[in-house]
Amino acid sequence: MDFFTPIQIEKLEPPVKYGDNILLIGSCFTEHIGNALIEHKFETLQNPHGILFDPASVCHSLVSYIENKKYTESDLFYLNELWQTWHHHSRFSGIDKDEVLKKINAAQEEAHSFLKTADWVIITLGSSFSYRLNMNSPDSEKINLKVANCHRAPGQWFEKKMLTIEEIIALLDNCYHRLKIFNPHLKIQFTISPVRHLRDGVIDNNRSKARLIEAVHHIVSKFQGTYYFPAYELVIDVLRDYRFYDIDLAHPNYPATAFVLEKYTEACIDEPSLQIMREVKQIITARKHKPFQPDTEAHRLFLQTHFEKAKALGEKYPFLNFTEELAYFSQK
Repeated sequence: MDFFTPIQIEKLEPPVKYGDNILLIGSCFTEHIGNALIEHKFETLQNPHGILFDPASVCHSLVSYIENKKYTESDLFYLNELWQTWHHHSRFSGIDKDEVLKKINAAQEEAHSFLKTADWVIITLGSSFSYRLNMNSPDSEKINLKVANCHRAPGQWFEKKMLTIEEIIALLDNCYHRLKIFNPHLKIQFTISPVRHLRDGVIDNNRSKARLIEAVHHIVSKFQGTYYFPAYELVIDVLRDYRFYDIDLAHPNYPATAFVLEKYTEACIDEPSLQIMREVKQIITARKHKPFQPDTEAHRLFLQTHFEKAKALGEKYPFLNFTEELAYFSQK
């Protein structure tokens, strides 16, 4: 008896491998993939603008990295005792204006340099809904500005619009060409976030996701070096059960994300890298070990054994960085 709808996932060709530089950008589900890659010591840069949901915000951010845009005081606004920009996640907000700009521009510079030599951009789109400042916003010079994060500003400041399929295609098409001119050997992988945007309503959430899916498949069919991974379908059509969601019934829970990550590694990462990942997993699992009796000889032996394993693995694969793990295992 089958308990899951079977889904055929084509092997990514060429696959992701150790040594690749991977930029991840988009919704919160991006960070599930990104955090797993980071944990396994892949070379990654994740969401230099913070979490982004809609295609307009994602494409704007990628173009800003290409152009190495420098943010200035005119890009900031002050709300709820914090300085922030309409293009960044609240993780960049702060009470000190100069520190906010310094943090943002440091991220811009890092993203510009990383993207120049990146092998992959993994884009996870979450919603077709885009927000713009309207006539009710206090800054008349920024009316019609596309907003990536509303920062708990009054709702009447914004116009909410579901982008059409044609508008999303135009955004992604232009962004693709800008990226390829900047870095000709770059490859792009798209995913659609399985997070349900229930505040938009169930019907409009489904319409929103459908537009993203159609637009992305148009791009993948049109351009070489673009690929699609079915993270959305794995949760919605394969797991398709509320026991795979958190208590908010919107975000996939740990078993669901672990399932998607398992399928991602099987389909998208080359076999030699999978073997290295298995070896790295042993080290990071040991690093997370919480001893009941840290002063025992047994625990000291545990630390010494895994120090030697991490050191040997680092020597075997010089591109792996076990600095944190070696520091932990060397404690007395």
